[in-house]
Amino acid sequence: MWCIKEIDEEYRDRMYNILDLYAKDYDPKYPVVCLDEKPKQLLEDNRKSIPMKIGSPERYDYEYKRNGKANIFVAVDYQKLLCNFCNYENP
Repeated sequence: MWCIKEIDEEYRDRMYNILDLYAKDYDPKYPVVCLDEKPKQLLEDNRKSIPMKIGSPERYDYEYKRNGKANIFVAVDYQKLLCNFCNYENP
């Protein structure tokens, strides 16, 4: 696994607690919010790209200017999303 040295009893207990939490019925008073973070580089092209033409894809240079970095945070009420998706009626 990516960073877990050993899957021991404590790890399993914590994992099953999270899985049990996701398996509970949706309750709007107690939302289950998942949070994720991703670092992202802020890049700028050094040269303008050559636009796409019929039979030829857009062409762009590999050089870029680095304008710093940012962290992207996403919070999702997974159960509400799933509940709305399952109840969606196709018009």
